[in-house]
Amino acid sequence: MRGRTLYWSVVGICLLLLLRTAWAYGQEQQDDPKNVQLSQGTEPQSGTALGSGTLGPDYVIGAEDVLSLEVLNVPELAQTVRVENDGTIPIRLLGHVKAAGLTTAQLRAELESKWGETYLEDPKVTVFIHEYHAQPISIIGAVAKPGLYQLTGPRTLIEVISMAGGLATKPNPPGRFLYVTRKGGFEDLQSAEGMEQTAPDQVEIDVKQLVQSRDSALNIKMKGFDIVSVSKAGIVYVIGAVARPGGFVMEDRERVTILQALSMAGGMSQIAKKSGARVVRQGENGSREEIKVDLGKVVKGTAEDIEMAANDILIVPDSRGRYWGQRGVDIAVTPATAAVIYGGLF
Repeated sequence: MRGRTLYWSVVGICLLLLLRTAWAYGQEQQDDPKNVQLSQGTEPQSGTALGSGTLGPDYVIGAEDVLSLEVLNVPELAQTVRVENDGTIPIRLLGHVKAAGLTTAQLRAELESKWGETYLEDPKVTVFIHEYHAQPISIIGAVAKPGLYQLTGPRTLIEVISMAGGLATKPNPPGRFLYVTRKGGFEDLQSAEGMEQTAPDQVEIDVKQLVQSRDSALNIKMKGFDIVSVSKAGIVYVIGAVARPGGFVMEDRERVTILQALSMAGGMSQIAKKSGARVVRQGENGSREEIKVDLGKVVKGTAEDIEMAANDILIVPDSRGRYWGQRGVDIAVTPATAAVIYGGLF
């Protein structure tokens, strides 16, 4: 009886020494600037797609992720660590353990196995992710909430756009195309109508076809560090003797014709000087080109219905001799000023 009591006393002392060693190791790790200790209730960094600790079961841990580990009934082994660049995390009693490339369930099973081999009987481990840093994706342009998001599992193009609040609405809706830029390029890209590879590392996708089509080839699977850029719709300006002068969103069109622009502006007024109209186009180097237009002939179909590109200005003079010269053009080419003076976007 006395021998059994001595045996259990020795076991208790050994366990106490182990726990004290673990506690000292933990304090040493807390002082290491490579490890980030987070208090309860720490919020995830802005742009994180999912809330702190909420993730899908397929999320793969990677470098810079911040993990919180707990062992049931053994609070001395609880710790919060950042995954190091070599993919490992420092674990009390175990040293460095590989974490990158594993899901939280796989890491939990690995820790339960290692702790159970020597130190604990049937340990129950919890792995909690405080911050996601392993697979960022940038979503910019004409979306509701542009920013940096984290892929927490397999995601498609439409799903990541939804993460950013979906496509933007008026007054700044998306243009015709979006672009996906991928580091390392696209190896197994399946071609489809509405998609064009414009560069080794970039594809152009028709926004309307992506949203309306059921073709999964357009709804490509996303990867960490992808950049999704949704183009913004262009604007054409119509000023002068029209019913509603102003700037008009082209929506999913790359170009509109003169007649379409006139229709957007409510048509010509009765005092319009049809033969004296012109389209002002600004070049990339700041130069300006003026194209004379006889609106009377365009309406009759005896002259070409010229296409207008984004930021083109259609000037319709009036028959009373009102002058729309350089000053009028300068005002119109500034979208913010045009929105105020000519009634904004429609």
